[in-house]
Parts: sequence; structure tokens; C-alpha cells
Amino acid sequence: MVYSRRLQSVVVAVLMVAGVGLSSSAAAQSGGAAGGDYKVGDRLAAPAKGGKAAGKAAFREISWDDLIPADWDPQKFFADLDLDALQDNDPRATEVMARMRAEWDRAPVVDRFSGQQVRIPGFVVPLESDGKTIREFLLVPYFGACVHVPPPPANQLIHVIPDKPVPAGLNMSPVWVNGVLNVGRVESEMGSAGYQMRGMKVEEYKDPLPR
Repeated sequence: MVYSRRLQSVVVAVLMVAGVGLSSSAAAQSGGAAGGDYKVGDRLAAPAKGGKAAGKAAFREISWDDLIPADWDPQKFFADLDLDALQDNDPRATEVMARMRAEWDRAPVVDRFSGQQVRIPGFVVPLESDGKTIREFLLVPYFGACVHVPPPPANQLIHVIPDKPVPAGLNMSPVWVNGVLNVGRVESEMGSAGYQMRGMKVEEYKDPLPR
């Protein structure tokens, strides 16, 4: 399936939120092969249900799907569109992108997670860094989000302030974040987050690469 160039990256974002994997060729179409061993759209393996991190404090492992309300459909804006027929200069493409972005920025969240100690894997998108450490970042569910493709909806973005700054080398890297999750909107130039998190522990993600 070939999409208008202006819609390609948006379609990739929709597919990623919907949990649909991309082939290497599709990832390359959306933005090219990314750095390291990850490609645009790669997601980390889902945690085991009911898992707990080792240590004194128990953190409930959650997945990104857990943060999306069951009755919310990220693909609804494309239901009545023939994307293959849209060209780069088609005003309908601009309209649907603007409408989708507005709806995604106010995407509903799951209130029951507010105040819970959780553990979730994702990729680091720095918001505040001095070149040596990262003091504030967005945690995103798939590689390239907010950088190579448009931001995912607000319920797929977590604004993290770690207790201790993390190494700048973790930029765009996969990590586990253990901390206290709260519901709350945070606007940034990289995207609108629906969740906030106090990062009590940020550690490198060492599980196998996605397949």
C-alpha cells in the first residue's frame, strides 16, 4: 500500500498505536532505517502480566496498551477515507491530519493508574539536557515517535522527571522506568503527554530486540 508522503508518517503512527507491526520495508518508507538495531515503529516486548520488579519496592509492570481506554479507537479518523487516493496537495490530507492531531492531543487516559507505582518499557525522547545528562524526557512506546514520525496520542506519551538525571547516551534508547505514575497533561514541543511520572529508577532495557 502506497500513501501520500504527507500521510505516510501519520499512518505509521496510527498502526503503531493500534499494535500493528511494520515490516522493514514499511519502516523504511516511513522515515528510513534508524540508528542502532531499531527501526522506526519497533516496539519493545510486552511485560509479563502481573510481573514485579526485584527490590524493596514492588512496581507493577504495565504495557502501553493498558494506558489506552478500552472504548477508544485511534483509527476512527481514517474509517471513511481512501488514503490511497490522497495526494500531497489534497486539502483533505491536511484537514484529516489537523483533526487527528487535535483529537490525539486530548486522547482519554485511564484514571485508575494515577498514584500507582509502575514499571514500563519505552524509548527516551529528551526534553531537557545539558549534553551530559537528561533531566526531563518523554517516554514513548515505539522507536522514532516524536522524532521520525508524528507524536502518538496523549495516552501513549509519559512525561518523566527522573529523581536523578540519566546519561545523555540514553537518548532514543530503550529503558525501563520505575516510578509513580499520575494522570496530568504536559505540553512540550515534542508532543502532548497525558501522563506524568516520577522516575524513581531508570535502567537500560536489556530484553531481546523486537522481531
